[in-house]
Amino acid sequence: MGHWLVIDLEATTDEGGWAMEEMEIIEIGASLVGVDGHERDHFQRIVKPQRRPCLTDFCRELTHISQTDVDNAAPLPQVWAQFERWLMQHASRLVGWSSWGDYDRRQLEQEWRQHRLHSLLADVPHLNLKQAFAKARQLQRPIGLHSALQLAGMQFQGQQHRALEDARNTARLLPLVLPLKD
Repeated sequence: MGHWLVIDLEATTDEGGWAMEEMEIIEIGASLVGVDGHERDHFQRIVKPQRRPCLTDFCRELTHISQTDVDNAAPLPQVWAQFERWLMQHASRLVGWSSWGDYDRRQLEQEWRQHRLHSLLADVPHLNLKQAFAKARQLQRPIGLHSALQLAGMQFQGQQHRALEDARNTARLLPLVLPLKD
């Protein structure tokens, strides 16, 4: 029985956004989903940014992550080691991993290179669920997570722009795109 991992990241930013190269991960949320679409396990950690350790007002308001939260967190190399240990327990059943859009995959790949990190995910297929949902629903263009949930007759559960809640809500759409069966 295979599992899918749904990942969402929160990153440093400011009003108007920053180029991805300027952003750093400040929170990792991952929901491991069984073939029935239900969560089997999850991972969530705050990450201490290194290049710009002070969060902008906009970033704090958007994510509800405080400066104290990131100040007390470990940097990405330590958090990623924790993530990989957690993921290793599920690796034998991992079919693929997904995110809402391509940003999360690209941000992870960028930070893996910057920090010279290795990941089991590098060898696992990635699904851009935003694109897959748009294709499955025959939409002219991809839509945001909140709109996709509404289109599917669901409401967002939890706090938006928090990594684990966003990952869990994204995971709720996975069964609508994949033929999840034994």
